[in-house]
Amino acid sequence: MADACKKLKVIIFIGSSREGRLGDRVGKFCKNYLEKTNHEVTVFDPISLDLPLLKKPLHFYKDLSEAPKKLKDSNDQIKAADAFLFVSCEYNHCIPPALANLVDHFPCCSFAWRPSGIVTYSAGIFGGVRCAMQLRALTGELGCISVSNTFGIPQVQSAIDENGTPMNDDVASGIKTLISQLDWMACAMKTQKEKHGIPM
Repeated sequence: MADACKKLKVIIFIGSSREGRLGDRVGKFCKNYLEKTNHEVTVFDPISLDLPLLKKPLHFYKDLSEAPKKLKDSNDQIKAADAFLFVSCEYNHCIPPALANLVDHFPCCSFAWRPSGIVTYSAGIFGGVRCAMQLRALTGELGCISVSNTFGIPQVQSAIDENGTPMNDDVASGIKTLISQLDWMACAMKTQKEKHGIPM
């Protein structure tokens, strides 16, 4: 791997803000794996970020000095990232509103020309697959197209413990496959941007 790609910056977006959410354990699992494999990880959690219901996204401010500092700082982190990882359940077979609300505070250009990975989960047998398909469309529109592999975790309550430790081999191998694709794409896109910039 090229020197520029040895410590990629990845932002994990947590999709749920529900009380008793299982996303905490999935987020910990992904964060632990990324840190063990030499990534610099930032977590965007809708609970800790506590952004309001969307009324005025960052790119609607004519004078950015008037925008909330939290929005500007978060946007700077997004622009500095090499890749994104969306970790989400599904509500009513859709993207959770907390995740959509979080992402919609920022312009597409802040996400563009980086890859993304999708991890979904459910308490049932489908692993949040319907949300994954919607996230493919969303990441495409944001300009951070998702890699071909998606990682769905069914019956997550028995697949990952509260500390983020995988309870079976499928979970351990699934994240490895996804992150290997994400790393490859992130390195390729970062190298291309450094050599040739981005198309106009």
